[in-house]
Amino acid sequence: MISRVRSFVLPLLALAMLYAGCSKSTDQRNSVSSGGQLGSRPTIVFMTDFGTANDAVAICKAVMLSIAPDARIMDITHQVPPFSIEEGARFLEAVTPYYPAGTVFVAVVDPGVGTSRKAIVVKSRKGQYFVLPDNGLITPVLDRDGLEMAREITNQNWMIQSTISSTFHGRDIFSPSGAHLAAGWDFNLVGPEVPQLVRLTPKTSTTTEKGIDGDILGLDDPFGSLITDIPGDEFKKLGYNLSDKVVVQVNKKPVTLPFVKTFMDVPVGDSLLFIDSRGRVSIAVNQGNYSKKFAVEPPGTISIPRKGVPTKGR
Repeated sequence: MISRVRSFVLPLLALAMLYAGCSKSTDQRNSVSSGGQLGSRPTIVFMTDFGTANDAVAICKAVMLSIAPDARIMDITHQVPPFSIEEGARFLEAVTPYYPAGTVFVAVVDPGVGTSRKAIVVKSRKGQYFVLPDNGLITPVLDRDGLEMAREITNQNWMIQSTISSTFHGRDIFSPSGAHLAAGWDFNLVGPEVPQLVRLTPKTSTTTEKGIDGDILGLDDPFGSLITDIPGDEFKKLGYNLSDKVVVQVNKKPVTLPFVKTFMDVPVGDSLLFIDSRGRVSIAVNQGNYSKKFAVEPPGTISIPRKGVPTKGR
């Protein structure tokens, strides 16, 4: 009898152990496929005004990889106009929505390097981290996503383990700090909380009964298209329809432009006014460079009257 029980129970135990092992493997696979951290690589997104004619960007990336060798380093651009915090802020705001929570952004546009300005790590309410100078570079991102916390980078362990230069904090402070975050270091240990951040004053267009007054913020290079602060929805309130001719004041000089949907709606070499991919009024030349052709460089002004208001144009 005992032998019959054993012959029945032992196979059942073996099947139960096999099932448990299969279930555990399935659970682990499910945790990976549902977005868990197992097997994932940290992402660092890098932006500077360093350009590419020297070794600064390569050095910063080498510092990051020496600390976080598994990290993926993605570039926004290293061609931010030198010292232009406003342009850097515009690029950062435009790119960040397309990256997930947990992404580490290292942004170095730092005309105040070596001064009393703070080096900081910011965590947004979206759960993204930003390693950058406290000079307003983060302002548009926080206006959109909200601030969870900011801390000053004072912990020497988060910096390069050699003498800190007074002119290359991209290498010595921002790159190592971003890499340590990507490697999983505790954000709360980087340094003390910063209760108040430096803020940029954003430029915004003004709509009146006569029309819209705005600013030329930058160029969509290498194409030389003019980027403005006029929202497309505000422009539509002026009453224009596609194919209408619009008399625009660019730096107080009138120019008549067709309002069209895309570049090839006008002949090659002709100018056009359109709503760009970020939903703002833009001016371009089809297969040309508006900035170079008409010698227009930001900053500048732009005014658009309401439809039907008489204006001199060319």
